[in-house]
Amino acid sequence: MHPSAIESAFALFLRVVAGYCLLFGILYWVRLIGVYDGPLWRFDLMPIHWQVAAVTLSVFFPFAAIGLWMLSSWGPVIWFICAATEVVMYAGFPNLFGSRPLIVVSHIVVALIYAAFRIVLHLKRRRAAQ
Repeated sequence: MHPSAIESAFALFLRVVAGYCLLFGILYWVRLIGVYDGPLWRFDLMPIHWQVAAVTLSVFFPFAAIGLWMLSSWGPVIWFICAATEVVMYAGFPNLFGSRPLIVVSHIVVALIYAAFRIVLHLKRRRAAQ
């Protein structure tokens, strides 16, 4: 049985998000290894709160990318942990991490699109079962 158009669109959506997760992971690694050109340009120069956040997200984002790309059930869970962490960092503690409203909004938009896909797929499966 072939996947429906909505299932194919959902798979494409997850893979696009996987690409962004991989990019975010690489950006955190760039910061950790000292290639980043900014005030916190190396791990040993970062304050402790940035060290914890950067190390955590540099591991979790690529891990989320793998799960999303493979369309595994745990991929969105790991992405949610990454997104929630960045939302808390940039919206909850802007005095420590700076304000990055574009990142916060993008995570919220991705979460809403994901929820809409899941609802539509659930309703479709429920309708098919009846």
